[in-house]
Amino acid sequence: MKLHHSCCSLILLFLVSSCSNTKYLAEGELLYVGPKIKVEGKEVSKKERKSLKKEFTGLVRPKPNKKILGLRPKLYIYNLAGQPKKEKGFRSWLRNKVGEPPVLFSKVDLEFNKQVLQSYSENRGYFNTQIATDSTRKGKKATADFVINPGKQYKIKQVIFPSDSATLEKEIANTQQKSFLKTGEGYDLEKIKAERERIDANLKEIGYFYFNPDFIKVQVDSTVGNHQVDLLVKTKEETPLSARQVYKINEIVIYPNFSISNKQQVQTDSILKHNDFTIIDQMNTFNPRIFDRTLYFKKGDLYNRTHHNLTLNRLVNLGTFKFVKNQFKISNTPGNFLDAYYYLTPLTKKAIRIEALAKTNSANYTGTELNINWSNRNTFRGAELLTISAFGGLEVQLAGQNKGFDVYRVGTEMSLIWPRFLAPIALKSSSGFVPRTKATLGYEYQNRSKLYSLNSFKASFGYLWKENIRKEHQLNVTEISFVSPTNVSDLYNEQIKLNASLGKVIEKQLIFGPTYSYTFTNTMQSTKKNTIYFKAGLDVAGTIAGLATGANVKKGDTIKVFKVPFSQYGKLETEFRHYLKLTEKTQLASRIIVGAGLPYGNSAELPFIKQFFIGGTNSIRAFRARSIGPGTYNPAVETNSFLPDQSGDLKLEMNSEYRAKLFSVVYGALFVDAGNIWLVNENTEKPGSRFSSKFLNELAVGTGAGLRFDFSFLVLRTDFSFPLRKPYLPEGKRWVLDQVDFGSRAWRKDNLVFNLAIGYPF
Repeated sequence: MKLHHSCCSLILLFLVSSCSNTKYLAEGELLYVGPKIKVEGKEVSKKERKSLKKEFTGLVRPKPNKKILGLRPKLYIYNLAGQPKKEKGFRSWLRNKVGEPPVLFSKVDLEFNKQVLQSYSENRGYFNTQIATDSTRKGKKATADFVINPGKQYKIKQVIFPSDSATLEKEIANTQQKSFLKTGEGYDLEKIKAERERIDANLKEIGYFYFNPDFIKVQVDSTVGNHQVDLLVKTKEETPLSARQVYKINEIVIYPNFSISNKQQVQTDSILKHNDFTIIDQMNTFNPRIFDRTLYFKKGDLYNRTHHNLTLNRLVNLGTFKFVKNQFKISNTPGNFLDAYYYLTPLTKKAIRIEALAKTNSANYTGTELNINWSNRNTFRGAELLTISAFGGLEVQLAGQNKGFDVYRVGTEMSLIWPRFLAPIALKSSSGFVPRTKATLGYEYQNRSKLYSLNSFKASFGYLWKENIRKEHQLNVTEISFVSPTNVSDLYNEQIKLNASLGKVIEKQLIFGPTYSYTFTNTMQSTKKNTIYFKAGLDVAGTIAGLATGANVKKGDTIKVFKVPFSQYGKLETEFRHYLKLTEKTQLASRIIVGAGLPYGNSAELPFIKQFFIGGTNSIRAFRARSIGPGTYNPAVETNSFLPDQSGDLKLEMNSEYRAKLFSVVYGALFVDAGNIWLVNENTEKPGSRFSSKFLNELAVGTGAGLRFDFSFLVLRTDFSFPLRKPYLPEGKRWVLDQVDFGSRAWRKDNLVFNLAIGYPF
């Protein structure tokens, strides 16, 4: 691999400069480079010492300047920018936003940090910890030194729960089996706090509305000897009567058209009684039945925190309210009763949104698209969402040998979503998320100038529901697609004679059948080091129709509907992503996609629109869209090809990307992509395309780097990438790493691929 001499010089200059941060310090100032912590003592194990050292290191304040690969580039940028003359401007932005001021040793309070470490040790059960502090100076750098002897950790001998006959104490004692405090484990103040929260959460499930964790105390008896403690769980004597009582729900009052800015709307001159609910809405905005499906509480129910939260989640999840507020008040009815009030502020019922965007892809197409969306969030007074959209777009190929074959798209789609299961039998969901029934109807006209046009119709009816925030299901009872070509040019017909696979693009296609997908993700848990995303989709088309008609394309028994053979196949695609949080600012993201489609019965092959494709902006970025495979087949031999449209029945794709925040909204990435597609059956026109046991030796591999500009509402992504392995080359010559030459214009033209995209690739 060849690199420009100037690049090497720049890197060397950066390394040298980054090491000279201390020269900017004033006389007598020292740069604080972090703590040095030594944990010793024979009464703690080697594993304990290692763990405690890591914990103690994270507690020392202030934290030193951030380091990357042993350097402090942000501090260097701060020093390089110097003191700006103006508060605004590039120099000020560079110094104060990108850079970072030096952390001086004069800001380090050794005694304060000693107290912090001492307190933490005692909270972890190391009651006899001894700490010695000092500092070390080396040139203009200094460290804070701590030698810590934690002594032996105190263990829990026994946990004693209340034995009183009072109702509250009995209920607390009943939770003992689920206690976080375990005999034999080390004393830990954080676990004691968590135990109080756990007891409170359990009591909230059985009606103790006014109880809170502060009413519980855990007494520590360290006189039992042998570095052990007894923990006594008690309720405080000052616990008020209201916290000791169980409450039930009495009145449930709903204001579906509540305005925060106009409190006069909260009036009782228009009251509707519906089952257990009192609905106050002068505008009669919603059908009362939607509250039967969203509110968990009924009159006379015991207060329950889970039902409380599920009700709020469902009201928010309806998607028709801007604000959802809930309040419980002591009821005027004799006894321990609560009245529940729900104040709901609707979103604007009707809205129109216009979007204009520009786009480019790795096939040298640049274009624009306009989308107009009109929506009604309460179509039939049941929080139904009706959306009607129209779109149009143009893509022009500005480079390459096939300029002039532009792509035009126009279409429309209508969808209606009901916030419930719409079915002949009653279906219910106990989730905090509202189940949905969705019907869609759409049409698209696509014109590839000088080639052909396609009319595409689609319709679907199905259900979407979430078990919880992590698990989601989508079942389309039926999904229908019909594609019909028109205006096929003589030029395109001539090319079909040379390459029969082009004919698949303009075949009439009729696809109908159920589809199902399942998604699991915990990526919303930002505190976890490891998070995952998994999605599996199953598409089974024409199965019942094929069985009913006995369709068998191999015997010539092809069945047609409206003079078009219907497709019959099974297709499964899975995608797994893993995100490893390395630090607060860095992450390693990985993905693997495996897909397989099998035609049978009425079909000899998968319909073109259902086949697998690979390469492009969100796939293997070092290769242009749909330009890889199948197998070892070389798409470049298709000199007549207007667009790289290689497709397959099987797919394997793997990606890995290192992401790091550089400064402000700018993130950097280094990535490697690999994969290919294959055919199930041999195709004589595409030698090497059939799947075999040598599939791992037929993978395309690419690598690259890019920048991501994360503006919260939008992520703009730029990637530069190039191939490392080309599967269509002869065996033994597929790795092309030795050919990489950034200084060669010819190499860059044939291998360097630039992608501009919106959002992360995965």
